[in-house]
Amino acid sequence: MTRILMTADAVGGVWAYAMELGRGLQRRGIEITLAALGPPPTLAQRAGAASIGIEVVDIPGRLEWMDEPWDDVDSAGAQLLDLACEVQPDVVHLNGYSHAALPWSAPVVVVAHSCVCSWWRAVYGESVPPRFDEYHARVARGLHSAALVVAPSHAMLLALENEYGRLPSARVVANGSDFQPAPAVDREPIVFSAGRIWDDAKNIEALCAAASSLAWPVFVAGDCRRPGGEALEPYGARYLGTLDREAMREWCARASIYVMPARYEPFGLSVLEAARTGCALVLGDIRSLRENWDGAAVFVPPDNRRALATAIQALAEDDVRRRKLAETASGRSRSLTAARMVDGYIDCYMSLPVGVA
Repeated sequence: MTRILMTADAVGGVWAYAMELGRGLQRRGIEITLAALGPPPTLAQRAGAASIGIEVVDIPGRLEWMDEPWDDVDSAGAQLLDLACEVQPDVVHLNGYSHAALPWSAPVVVVAHSCVCSWWRAVYGESVPPRFDEYHARVARGLHSAALVVAPSHAMLLALENEYGRLPSARVVANGSDFQPAPAVDREPIVFSAGRIWDDAKNIEALCAAASSLAWPVFVAGDCRRPGGEALEPYGARYLGTLDREAMREWCARASIYVMPARYEPFGLSVLEAARTGCALVLGDIRSLRENWDGAAVFVPPDNRRALATAIQALAEDDVRRRKLAETASGRSRSLTAARMVDGYIDCYMSLPVGVA
């Protein structure tokens, strides 16, 4: 049986991605050992992994994008090499950068879900300050050490190359999902958004600010506490907390409009899930979201809150346009399946110097 050693963290959407991909790979006879880096997975996350037969090995510590992480990153690297000696993987699949520069005995695939440097440029319109020099150097070393770099969108691949130089061995494999709405739930006149509320890139704060001017109630879900502990209160909207998978399915089925006014979004898994369930989309006008949803969503400049409120209100008042957009987005979403993503990754693995058999 082919074996893959994969890393993931439990902080954001990478965990959901790893579960979706891992489930599909296991069905194709590929065995996954998942090293959980950073804050430990929740009991629910562990149960989800166990239910699809994925072994999870904890390697706690600060992640490479956190403050002062490098002792923990180096310690995690040593533990990953020890784990690889036990597992003897055919492929090392890293959902991060720095560890790609380690002396692996198997070919390494690096998947670029995000990066601090491109995040900073998108959010603040400038290069990262000098305190991120070590981060930049380590990410660059990891990217150029990998046998293959994968990005979930052409926009993200371009952002990487703008920050770290041309990557001669790189591919785009769009994320995919088989997410389905909860059954027997009626669509309601409400606006919904989900994501890391503390993350300036998601820009959910802009939706909260617009909520008081909208005729429909606005509900937001997600973690509002930064990794360092500071909490950002989502004033203006009705806060749902962090939702589990089943609750997310229900809210996507209830909402008529899903809003993600992102300044930076390498792919947008929550947007795909909302589209799949039949929500009309209002999105930040950025390259990555245009890549997948052009013609199937209303786009607004991320930092124009008046335009955001106007776009949402206009869509709420126009039943015909809203339903047509929802149908178009739902149709577009059906090409972004988990099976297609799994096929893409198997093609990537087979292209490596020692490909998956």
